[in-house]
Amino acid sequence: MTIRTMIVDDEPLAIERLQMLCAREPRISLVGTASDGEAALRMVEGLDPDLLMLDIAMPLLDGIGVARAVGLLGIRPAVIFVTAFEGFAVEAFDLAAIDYLLKPVAHERLVRAIDRVETALAHVQASPSPSPASAPEWAEEFWVPHRSELIRVGTDQIDRIEAERDYMRLHVGDHSYLLHQTISALEQRLDPAQFIRLHRSHIVRRDHIQRLRHDGSGVWFACLAKGDDIRIGRTYLANAKAIAR
Repeated sequence: MTIRTMIVDDEPLAIERLQMLCAREPRISLVGTASDGEAALRMVEGLDPDLLMLDIAMPLLDGIGVARAVGLLGIRPAVIFVTAFEGFAVEAFDLAAIDYLLKPVAHERLVRAIDRVETALAHVQASPSPSPASAPEWAEEFWVPHRSELIRVGTDQIDRIEAERDYMRLHVGDHSYLLHQTISALEQRLDPAQFIRLHRSHIVRRDHIQRLRHDGSGVWFACLAKGDDIRIGRTYLANAKAIAR
């Protein structure tokens, strides 16, 4: 597969470095570069690329704005954000970005990103166009900061989610990761057939709930497979009891 690619960055040296990296990847066919967001939009309409490699911090129209605007145009290239900043990852993946690369980008990291783009494009080509009545698309993965990189956490790996102020702690087996997002926003992205909110600060995977119990004073708990007991808030008790029907 040849992936027709555009690079958008306001720093000439950054564009040059990405061009050199792309030249080492035979699946990439570079069709154009742009040094600001407005020029990028004009070029996207004319070139209709398969992939946009977008910087985020640009004057006037930043990379997040470019990705949103491209979506409104009805053009749906794959998007990889290439940036020096970690703090925009949540916004990036809310826009269905394929990957989020931190500068300076290593060749091996670019190859992994292109693997993901290739898979995504193949899936789009093989799938029928969605109808207006299609079901909502629930999140299948989250990208979370961990040490010096961002790692993929599939929703099918998450046991439970716990709110910690402005962050959500994703419990994945014996590990946990922090995601900067509100619990209400996260709940809206999760398939309710797989996850249930039990408390203002807890979301749990349904098939991890082994039983429900109360303490004799009207307080209910969900007992999870790994031995954790999660208190069920009164607001969520009816939905929790519906599991047992």
